Amino acid sequence: MSTYIKNIILEGEHQQQDFKFQVNDSRKIARTLVAFANTDGGKLLIGVKDNGVIAGIRTDEEYHMIEAAATMYCKPEIDFAFRNWNIDGKKILEIDVPRARIKPVFAKTDTGKWMAWVRVADQNILADSIMIKYWKRQKSQKGTVIHYSEDEKFLLKHLSSNPTISLGKYCHLTGLPRNLAENVIVDMMVAGLVEMGQNEHQTWFRLKDPEEEGKIY
Repeated sequence: MSTYIKNIILEGEHQQQDFKFQVNDSRKIARTLVAFANTDGGKLLIGVKDNGVIAGIRTDEEYHMIEAAATMYCKPEIDFAFRNWNIDGKKILEIDVPRARIKPVFAKTDTGKWMAWVRVADQNILADSIMIKYWKRQKSQKGTVIHYSEDEKFLLKHLSSNPTISLGKYCHLTGLPRNLAENVIVDMMVAGLVEMGQNEHQTWFRLKDPEEEGKIY
């Protein structure tokens, strides 16, 4: 079974995998758990350095840190799976976080605020406010009625001839206040016509590819 762990370590860190040399702060690791849950789920290997070198962990303290993070610093609590591995005499803790059925999942910050993170490539970044609105709209029992006003038509027309648009540019081109512009974009996302892309520097919107159903990032 050591081949299994070694093979996934060779994949390196990516959107669904992260390495931690050790865990000594439940509040901080909660961000990784939440980011996985809010995106595509993921695997956390503890006792592995960022470069893939197996360092191992000495005690079971890491498991208790993860458990505390999942129950005390994640809202709602995250139900994770775990396995212990012994690779060449070094212990590794494997944590599997499922993709959340209902989003957003929040992590508690040092200041006591509950914030949502997402996983983009090998990084955890704060979820954009529009994504938060989109998730909450998905949870709502009320349906979304789309009225194709000039604002909606403008967005779709612009994206039919341009690959992406930012919220700021959409506001500038339409003259809409930020909140109203966000609502228009969220409506289009819920309708399955527009999707969002995000990295640590910017957020953008594009026409949704029907062949990538369910993909947000």
